[in-house]
Amino acid sequence: MPYQALALTVAAAEVEPLSDALVEAGALAVDVADADAGTPFESPLFAEPGEDPARAWPRARLQALFAGDADVAAVMPVAEQDWVRLTQSQFTPLRITGRLWVVPSWCEPPEPSAINLLIDPGLAFGTGSHATTRLCLGWLDATLRGGERVIDYGCGSGILAIAALRLGAASATGVDIDPQALLAARDNAAHNSVAAEFLPAQGARLEPADVLVANILTNPLKLLAPMLAQLVRPGGRIALSGVLAQQAEEVAGVYRAFFELEPPRQDEDWVLIAGVRR
Repeated sequence: MPYQALALTVAAAEVEPLSDALVEAGALAVDVADADAGTPFESPLFAEPGEDPARAWPRARLQALFAGDADVAAVMPVAEQDWVRLTQSQFTPLRITGRLWVVPSWCEPPEPSAINLLIDPGLAFGTGSHATTRLCLGWLDATLRGGERVIDYGCGSGILAIAALRLGAASATGVDIDPQALLAARDNAAHNSVAAEFLPAQGARLEPADVLVANILTNPLKLLAPMLAQLVRPGGRIALSGVLAQQAEEVAGVYRAFFELEPPRQDEDWVLIAGVRR
């Protein structure tokens, strides 16, 4: 029996909580697409073969405390495909700066003489395609001079720690709460022949570094500010991303207690906040 897709349309603000709730209700994955270039989004639910995905919708509504009027638009069979090839086709080599590329591990580098980061996204965030990752990579390329000790806090795929080493850092340590991210990061480091270290956040003992990058989200960045500040030596540098432009001042206000901050850099709706430790 083929997989089943549950299609429905909800407002943009409801996409994230409903997507999480649908996964909790049994979805294998949730595919989100802009339904009409406006605020509504269409979210197909992929359910186990043989199950009725429409039964997951009431559970998801309750889990997400969703009070909207979205109804199930359709339940459709999903044809079997080569899912690996389909996923790989969505990622292509990406130039970040004049000398820095992100290249999926299954692709040939377009410029073999460039600094090519070979990344297999796996189950971790950080392929270079998102604006926050591009901001961090561009900042590292412009900032590192060689010989720095770098911490990548919330390392995901390990792309930033790997980039730091390829750009001349003496050492790079990635930290994450997700065991799958740590596995992906270690595999990516091996693909790139770099000796990055990747540690679980809980219990990690880190010495203050010359450079710290944290590409996570606004609320964790605010909560972690005192601890992240302690992981940067006086005169060292920090770069924070995962922050929407309208949240920039909110985050900057917390970090000004520890850092002399520069004007934010922006890519699409996202910003990077950087500064020097007092």
